[in-house]
Amino acid sequence: MEFNWKKLQNGSDIRGVALTGVAGQEVNLDTTIVAKLGTAFYQWLSERNTNSNTVKIAVGMDSRLSGPELKAAFIESLVNAGAEVMDCGMASTPAMFMTTVTEPFNAHGGVMLTASHLPFNRNGLKFFTPEGGLEKHDITAILDIAESLPDQSEKKHGSVNEVDFIDIYSNILVEKIRKEVNSKDNYEQPLSGFKMTVDAGNGAGGFYANRVLEVLGADVSSSQFLEPDGKFPNHVPNPEDAIAMKSICDAVKKHQTDLGIIFDTDVDRAAIVDENGQPINRNELVALSAAIVNEEHPGSTVVTDSITSDGLAWFINDVLKGKHHRFKRGYKNVINEAIRLNETGEESWLAIETSGHAALKENFFLDDGAYLVTKCVIKMAQLKLEGKSLNSLIEKMPAPAESKEFRINIITDDFKAYGEKVISELGHLAAAKNGWDLVPNNYEGVRVSVDNGTKGWFLLRLSLHDPVIPLNIESDNEGGVEMIAKELVSFFETFEQLDLKSLINR
Repeated sequence: MEFNWKKLQNGSDIRGVALTGVAGQEVNLDTTIVAKLGTAFYQWLSERNTNSNTVKIAVGMDSRLSGPELKAAFIESLVNAGAEVMDCGMASTPAMFMTTVTEPFNAHGGVMLTASHLPFNRNGLKFFTPEGGLEKHDITAILDIAESLPDQSEKKHGSVNEVDFIDIYSNILVEKIRKEVNSKDNYEQPLSGFKMTVDAGNGAGGFYANRVLEVLGADVSSSQFLEPDGKFPNHVPNPEDAIAMKSICDAVKKHQTDLGIIFDTDVDRAAIVDENGQPINRNELVALSAAIVNEEHPGSTVVTDSITSDGLAWFINDVLKGKHHRFKRGYKNVINEAIRLNETGEESWLAIETSGHAALKENFFLDDGAYLVTKCVIKMAQLKLEGKSLNSLIEKMPAPAESKEFRINIITDDFKAYGEKVISELGHLAAAKNGWDLVPNNYEGVRVSVDNGTKGWFLLRLSLHDPVIPLNIESDNEGGVEMIAKELVSFFETFEQLDLKSLINR
């Protein structure tokens, strides 16, 4: 049976099943496949760096069980192709990009073996050049090269060196905090007196506790799950996961710390918890990030994904006097839109998703959870001198009474066309229905403002990759989500290829 290379593509990443043992999931990302991907990436990079005698590639991995074996196969293929390889061992996704822009390393390409927050049996690859993360069409091109490679090829003699790059990356963050807090009492350890709890979920983010915060004087003794463990025995390393978030909130309350920090597996996403053990996540994290950036760049545009709340839009536009630009889901979509706005002359310094992906113009528009947390830590230290907390920056941010996401499965092969039909017909209904108003300047799906006894909004959009149409509902009234959902059920029931279990069993 011919191997399906295209199935490995997940937008601008490669994702696959790397370990056996999960029912219905066959391994499609083994050492043979990964070796071909290494050769393909080398060829792809070589074509873009014809002036270089040697192509330099940095490779790192997260804590997944399949990581060491796949990394070894990937590196071996690069060496056989003639590359100069930096083996960065355990690393973070943002650090692997930084290998391409940090002296004296200046790798032509950086590669991270990770599948973010996906289950333990999955793995994948993220690719970088000094221009940033690869786009969807680049991944397609690399897969095409891999598919056309012969089983045997001529072996060249590249090289491999081990580099503890996460230590170098950590020092970049340490020096940034020292410089920007600029403590007159203790420049070297400006976080002395602070207690902070880091939860790495047994992913790759444990370094932030002992190589950044502790070096700066913070008490991180309450931190948890810092040791890399690809079984993820304590909770899913995902700031959006309810169990993971409860775990870090409980730890902050128990140890009475000043700040809680939680990362996903590969540290490109993060969330924080305030001193009361309350999460600053999703819309609140977007608001806090916007408040910090707006102080530095007043009136600039904040690009977010499509499911951000009406309250957030009001906070950015009316309280911060910035400009909220609600765009599409997908961290690359949000980042690329902010880059596009800057190119047209509209100043944008922050691109952020409610998932915790956040990218700043000052940091190469790289979605970096540790960098975002670092910005928050700096601001927290500065505010403490004024007797204030991070919460003071978002005290005017309104919270909805209720919000919920329903994931409606589409049970047909041509799910994209079918989903688009559902969305289109809902748009026609909304345009004609009293108390429903189509929201203008909407870039994804159909967003409807509701004011008919309950006040709120809903958004129906296509999932980026799955046969699903997510429905987000938010209400300013108790019971409002139920009322809006009830109105929508009768509409959805006219479509036979929709599985409405999640909505009906709400």
